[in-house]
This record gives sequence, structure tokens and C-alpha cells, in this order.
Amino acid sequence: MKIKTADFVMSNSDVAKCPNEPLPEYAFIGRSNVGKSSLINMLTERKSLAKTSGRPGKTQLINHFKINSNWFLVDLPGYGYAKVSKKDKRTFQKYITNYFLQRQQLVCSFVLVDIRHEPQTIDLEFMEWMGENQIPFCIIFTKADKLKPKAIERNVDAYIGQLLSGIWEEAPHYFITSSSKGVGRDELLSYIDSINNEFFEAQKN
Repeated sequence: MKIKTADFVMSNSDVAKCPNEPLPEYAFIGRSNVGKSSLINMLTERKSLAKTSGRPGKTQLINHFKINSNWFLVDLPGYGYAKVSKKDKRTFQKYITNYFLQRQQLVCSFVLVDIRHEPQTIDLEFMEWMGENQIPFCIIFTKADKLKPKAIERNVDAYIGQLLSGIWEEAPHYFITSSSKGVGRDELLSYIDSINNEFFEAQKN
């Protein structure tokens, strides 16, 4: 897939006010400071489409970007650590939950995980919640340029092992990426393209 256009559409905290167009939607979410904004900019080849910041918790709204005029990329607030009040954090969690449970246009979510770290409880619990609520998702391992190939393989195996030792009979599909090196971009866009093709084919029938 070639990204020809990538346009910011809106930011809001109410899922009912999200775009009403019948287009497939892909949500990106992860712990704060996992490299989500950098990944979105890498995928779209736009340097500042998503706001990047050294301060965790920068994204605090549901952000919709229309890609190629036929699908939406959704940048969601990070879960976990953020320099905001407990009240604000509860508010974020509520509208993130509402988005996943109510958004009918959502066809796939991407949960971002920093490949440098051992499996984090907060990530595993979030994926378990997604599974329990039958929300389709894939894992995106970020910052692969920070590790050597054997360390990447070892850390991915550890993560998948943790998932399979829990509620999962089969591990979610996953991608290994590096925003600074462009690693994983073609694989991710090809995956989205294949789902889009199925989506629009189903609309014809």
C-alpha cells in the first residue's frame, strides 16, 4: 500500500462524536512513551502527523486521521504511566474503554509494546481485556533498532510464551518495527491493505 494522503480529521473524547463514515478503522494504543506517535509518522511518511514528545502521556484524546480517503488511523491515549492527575487518568480510561466497546467501524487494533523490556503486567492485562471482549488486535513490537537480532528473538519468544501460558490458545499476530529505520512498515501496511480489501469486498455483497 502506498500512502498518498494522510489528513487529520478530529480529536475528541466522546466516541459518539467520532467520524460517522462507514470506513474501516485501525486503532493504535500502548503504554505511554512506547513510541506510538513516531510509529504513526513512520507509517504515513509524515514527520509530524502525530505529535511526538519526550513527555509521556502527550496524547490525551481520540485522534482520527483519514488515510487515502478510504480508511481511518486512530491514535489513542496511552495507558499506564502519564503525568496527569488520577481524575484525568480515570477519564482517559473511560473513553478508551467506550471506544473499544462501542466503535462499530473498528476492524483491528494494534497494541504497541517496547521490545526492549520483559513482558509487563499492564500490557498483558490490557491484551487479556481485549481478548475477553472479543476485540481483534495485533501486537506491534517497537524500537527493534535498539537490540541485536538474537535479543529481539529472545524477547519476542518470552512475550509470546507469557501469552500462551495464560488465556490464549493461539498467539495474536505480531509485527517487529523500528520507526527510525522504517522496519516493519511494508508488512504493517500490507496487513492493513488485506483487511481493507476484505472489508470493501464484503460491502459489495
